[in-house]
Amino acid sequence: MGFSLSGFIPQPRIGSPDEYGLASLGAVWTHHPLGKTQALRTLDSQPLFGLFESIQVMANKQNDDGTEVSTPNTDRDGVAVGRRKFIAGSAGAALSVGLAGCGGVLGGTEDGNVVSMLLTPGTPADARRRYKPVQNLLNAEIDSAEFEMTVPTDYSAILPALESEQAEIGMDDVTVLANPDKMDIYGTTVTGGSAFYFSLMVVPPETNDIQGPADVEGKTWAFADRLSTSGSIFALYSIQEAGLDIGDAPKGDPVDFEGSWTDHDQALQRVAEGQAAGATTWGGNGIPHLPEGTEVPDRVDEKSSFLDTMGTESPEFKAVWWSFPIPKQPMYARKTWESDVKTEVGEVLRGSTQEKIEQHYPEDYNEDELPFTTLTDTSIEDYQPIIDRMQAVGIDPSA
Repeated sequence: MGFSLSGFIPQPRIGSPDEYGLASLGAVWTHHPLGKTQALRTLDSQPLFGLFESIQVMANKQNDDGTEVSTPNTDRDGVAVGRRKFIAGSAGAALSVGLAGCGGVLGGTEDGNVVSMLLTPGTPADARRRYKPVQNLLNAEIDSAEFEMTVPTDYSAILPALESEQAEIGMDDVTVLANPDKMDIYGTTVTGGSAFYFSLMVVPPETNDIQGPADVEGKTWAFADRLSTSGSIFALYSIQEAGLDIGDAPKGDPVDFEGSWTDHDQALQRVAEGQAAGATTWGGNGIPHLPEGTEVPDRVDEKSSFLDTMGTESPEFKAVWWSFPIPKQPMYARKTWESDVKTEVGEVLRGSTQEKIEQHYPEDYNEDELPFTTLTDTSIEDYQPIIDRMQAVGIDPSA
């Protein structure tokens, strides 16, 4: 959800696990360019870290000092946005600057209750466009609130925004994994008929000496971000279970093999250029590089929403390992939010269908970018296997 996992990314053909990387642990995320095809996979790949950008569906006014304040835009299909970039010296600074535009309206205004949704970190304009049908759906179904969208590129700013009650709703697994007791999960996002995605290990098609995690010994292996669920954590856990010494990886160097950590896009590129024997990535990024008709395990055949993309990207690779199904990104609300609207949001999202959400597409909307059609009812227990694997490789989700 990878967790917000590509190029090869994307932020989610959007699927959205939100990748699933753990920027809240202090990792430094690499912001890399996206191609037209890859941009549709963002939510199913790694999150991005760097500057903090805030964008809301609001009309903008200027204070005397030239700074902007935002007020709800009653035109739900409008395109007016407030866009600002700041270098965050700390999570607190990122919060006070990046979310300053909405701090004065949360919790109620003269026009009614304004609810702020924190989208998956990424490019604000792209995220806002993708999630517009979701916002329109909520605004149409819930009369007692006005829903706005805020897009941070820094995952570390999400929890402070929720704890300070500057936002009510989030949709990343990074925050949930690190703070399960502070969130109420609405459910897991469903795209392509599935609420799950996969991690896989790929090698060049001519490779015969690598059949699985144990064969990584003595090789150079390419990973995505060090703390990416699908691009690093799951593969390292499997390599460790196969008997290899992973050393201080993912934060440091492994012992029984060489590792390089970049992002989902560059990991595959390193294999294509002969700089690594193989790579680990998430299904939305790797499956398009598998030959059309490639046989996959039953669990993948049953739950992957990306099998129809086989053979659509080059170069060609072959898969030598698949993870178990990983739940995609959750949607959740902070526990401290006490409102009937909180319950209504869950009911509306879990009751959504493809047909219903299509009624809320803005003009010229690309339905391939839809982040999800509905939510499936899940809880923190569904994400526990991810927490277990993180801990097994020396990562504390709450650190």
